[in-house]
Amino acid sequence: MDTNEVISTVPPISSENNSSTIADKIIREIIYKCYDDGQEFQKILNYLNRQIIMYNWLLDQHDSKYINLLGSFYQLGIGTNKNKKKAFEAFQRAANLGDNMAQCNLGCCYKYGFGTNIDYNKSFELFKKLAEEEFLEGIANFGYCYSEGIGTSIDKKKAFELFQKAANLGSNLAKIALGGCYQLGFGSNKDDNKAIELFKKLADEEYSKGMNALGVYYLIGIGTSIDKKKAFELFQRAANLGSYSFKCLLGICYQYGYGVEKDHNKAFEFYKESVERAFELFQRTANLGNSEAQYNLACMYEIGDGVMKDTKQAFYWYKNSTEQGNERAQNKLESLNLNSSRCSQS
Repeated sequence: MDTNEVISTVPPISSENNSSTIADKIIREIIYKCYDDGQEFQKILNYLNRQIIMYNWLLDQHDSKYINLLGSFYQLGIGTNKNKKKAFEAFQRAANLGDNMAQCNLGCCYKYGFGTNIDYNKSFELFKKLAEEEFLEGIANFGYCYSEGIGTSIDKKKAFELFQKAANLGSNLAKIALGGCYQLGFGSNKDDNKAIELFKKLADEEYSKGMNALGVYYLIGIGTSIDKKKAFELFQRAANLGSYSFKCLLGICYQYGYGVEKDHNKAFEFYKESVERAFELFQRTANLGNSEAQYNLACMYEIGDGVMKDTKQAFYWYKNSTEQGNERAQNKLESLNLNSSRCSQS
């Protein structure tokens, strides 16, 4: 994604501008095309954040698409402070007016507990309705309901069929999921060639998750010959687009000299960034009750990985994860209790 090119699509915002035209441009070119957690998108947010006039204009609008856009401004902190509750309320208002994108956003709010309590049943019903109406991102998210067991039982075949349908209609979100299905044999026969084909298309479209997935294939040599140089180039392109989640892959390349000269200092920096990001993600999902995230967060506290070592916090999160049936967390908890007992006796 070329940041300057994207920013140039939005004309300077002033009282003389046609605000509705500019708002439509933001919706079309930025909010739903370029949304990611990367540095490049952050530059666009920083640009938009200076456009207080647009935020103020949105406050007085009654069209559902602009109310939904206002929700995105609250969600991302554009022209105002981030406010999950106000974002949720705006999405809900727009959804009640029949806006499909707002209904999709609302489904995500219920799924992740964003500005409201987690409610998997409501999330499922919203995505089901959108899928029945052939709304692209609704179909993709409905697939995730079946792959993750959100408001329903896990149904691998159903998930695969929904991802396939949405991917054929052009959803990148569905394409990456479909590639994962072929990669793992989830709801379909395992087919690395089809997975690679999908990941190549996504990489060509500058979709960072596709680049990382394709890079792993080249690094390991699954379904293709090993090409560490090509793997490194793909990881680097994804990182340059602001893909924080997989910067550990670049760290591996620098540590072992895969496709690039060994550089332990660079490896350390990429690992550090990746771990800090992982800590943020684990903490966020742990707070939402995800037992696996709680376990990972506890591990990071236990050994001081990306955060100050804190045995009490490790114990707290292992306990929470154990209460949700995580056996690995239970084993860790028993080990911590045993060590604590030994310390007390000595």
